Amino acid sequence: MHLTTSQLEAGLDDIKASPRDGGVLKLIVRRPNAEERESLDVGELNPAEGLAGDCWRMKISDPDSKPETQLTLMNARCIAMIAQDEARWQLAGDQLYVDLDLSEENLPPGTRLAIGEAVIEVTSIPHNGCSKFIARFGDDAKAFVNSPIGKQLHLRGIYAKVITPGKISVSDVVRKVKAS
Repeated sequence: MHLTTSQLEAGLDDIKASPRDGGVLKLIVRRPNAEERESLDVGELNPAEGLAGDCWRMKISDPDSKPETQLTLMNARCIAMIAQDEARWQLAGDQLYVDLDLSEENLPPGTRLAIGEAVIEVTSIPHNGCSKFIARFGDDAKAFVNSPIGKQLHLRGIYAKVITPGKISVSDVVRKVKAS
């Protein structure tokens, strides 16, 4: 069952209450191949691959591939509402699901986040709902995440690149750090 626009809009206050700093990594998903998902307790981030073992590495030879799209983060409160079951979160196709305010105001491009041993940097590439998102979560969900408020809050998520490699684990704190 897909949620309606009014049901989705009713969850906005909860999403807006996400921590602005000191959030939590709720889920790590590796995509070993297209349409495959593996939920991990621990992952390794590095500048060459993004999430080690993720299919993003296969896109490196693609001339349209951009290092700025190594990782995708999605707000855990948003996907929890849209997916309605944690087992369906990974269908969104993102790698990191965080309880953190991903809004443009809170995390403008260039913001660095420490997660476990790693540091990542938010990039300016827009992350939008697509036909796969519609198939999995419905037209209203795509319209919701791509709406003006959805784009402002980055409800579909954000892209990031790895700055400092390291191990990350579910339940790690996600905090803003200054660029060195």
